[in-house]
Amino acid sequence: MSFFDSNLLRSGEYHDWLVQGFLTSLQLLGASFVIALPLGVAIALMRTSHSRVLRAIGASLVEGIRNVPLLAHLLFWYFAFPELLPETLKLALYDSNPEFICAVIALSLYAGVHMAEDIRSGIRAVPVAQMEAARSLGLGRIASLRLVLLPQSIRIAVPPLLSQTVNLWKDTSVATVIGAAEMMYQAARVETATFRSVEAFTFATLAYLTVSLAISLAAQLYARRFPVRT
Repeated sequence: MSFFDSNLLRSGEYHDWLVQGFLTSLQLLGASFVIALPLGVAIALMRTSHSRVLRAIGASLVEGIRNVPLLAHLLFWYFAFPELLPETLKLALYDSNPEFICAVIALSLYAGVHMAEDIRSGIRAVPVAQMEAARSLGLGRIASLRLVLLPQSIRIAVPPLLSQTVNLWKDTSVATVIGAAEMMYQAARVETATFRSVEAFTFATLAYLTVSLAISLAAQLYARRFPVRT
């Protein structure tokens, strides 16, 4: 038996398992990012609000979620959260894809609070005179936030947000603990069926590396094309 059987990665049932796991990981990344980014914006606005109540709620969300390991989040949302739901909602969850849904919830919350801190830093980096100028032109607070403050702060926060996206991509691998059929789950499944651990985990390693490098390259290109103006 050869040390490395490349045929296992090029075609056949095990190849299909690994590709399906890769696609599921990408779906986890996409779905979690789509939820995490607006959640991060909302929490960042709460953290920079003039209202003490909103600031307290935002700070509680950030500290309460950020200081709990992602593994604990996944286990809570998969095992404990369904038990808190009404019976009809619990049955509906179990009839769909509970592993994927619970993984998306956990990943979205975990990434969202980290993105919130990056966006909050971007908001604080925008000169106060920008908001004052917007208000002097007759814009209300909401319009000033939407048209003046957020576009500038998001632009400043893009590089760290892309870094958080890399972290989110790598964190999708933890979803294997609740049985989500992502890439690490499928690699372990192939290894169990074939005892070809080198091929299975080489595929997973290279896939994670490729996507992470692609996101990092996008961050570098963005920073070069749109440098932050001081």
